[in-house]
Amino acid sequence: MAAPARPPTSWTFLTNHTHVLVCLDRNEDITLREVAQKVGITERAVHAIVTALEAEGVLSRTREGQRNRYRLNRGYRLRHPLESHRKIGDLLDLVGSD
Repeated sequence: MAAPARPPTSWTFLTNHTHVLVCLDRNEDITLREVAQKVGITERAVHAIVTALEAEGVLSRTREGQRNRYRLNRGYRLRHPLESHRKIGDLLDLVGSD
């Protein structure tokens, strides 16, 4: 007998910050508008997340022509005490690529 279908929920296991990082890890040339569409949040929210992550040293942004290129610091340690023994690269490797 098959398991009953689960009703849709409004939460996910990963945060919007993580979703943004996954998008940037998969494509360092992606635009913030494209990230917003993939994550399902506003471009303004993505910009705020990227700005916060850049200020924290999680990523760097360089201007190349009319676009930004994003480079992640995969060695950055996760901040919460429960996962501080892990790095962002570990999380991104776990989630994997498309």
